[in-house]
Amino acid sequence: MSNKLMDPIGRLMGLRYKSHPWHGVEIGSEAPQVLTCFVEMVTTDTVKYEVDKETGYLRIDRPQKYSNTVPALYGFIPQTFSAERVAEFCMEKSGKENIKGDQDPIDICILTEKQIVHGDILVKARPIGGFRMIDGNESDDKIIAVLNGDAVYGNYKDIEDCPTLIIDRLKHYFLTYKDLPGNPRDVEITHTFGIDEAHEVIRRSMEDYHHKFDNLASALSNV
Repeated sequence: MSNKLMDPIGRLMGLRYKSHPWHGVEIGSEAPQVLTCFVEMVTTDTVKYEVDKETGYLRIDRPQKYSNTVPALYGFIPQTFSAERVAEFCMEKSGKENIKGDQDPIDICILTEKQIVHGDILVKARPIGGFRMIDGNESDDKIIAVLNGDAVYGNYKDIEDCPTLIIDRLKHYFLTYKDLPGNPRDVEITHTFGIDEAHEVIRRSMEDYHHKFDNLASALSNV
């Protein structure tokens, strides 16, 4: 799918200035089977990094309160957005009501046997499943993927190929990493899902993205 926000003016600007990793990076022509993903955090990070939505640069969100670290590469899928279509799918699959999208790109955890020492990078990944996380009344799906061509994880085709221990570690991290003493969070994981459901989440998030940002693309084309 072409990137309307970067064509044609943005592409020329991208030769001189850094492209925004959410809007200025192509998700890839093979999506949702193979994706270009932006990695914000790696397994050794003790600080929570995330992309600043205005500038596209990584910023420190907060130091981790406890010693747990994210057990996979962690980032998001460019040109995705969690809004009405993603929320509808969340309600359909979870049986919950009054769920909204969290207004962010879709999060992704990428498994690899390689030691990658810093974030702020692009990688190719293949989704194999994920888990449905609900934070308050917001859909916050976590897609689980493998690094494309990875020597250890690269042959995984579906979530059932992934050891349960790995899934449990990822769930534990996301259920606890924002915890503060005396300040419990209203977060739950309703279920784990396989590759077909992961692909549907990504497709819907791509639709939500273009519904949200098509007006911006039209405005830029008139500049």
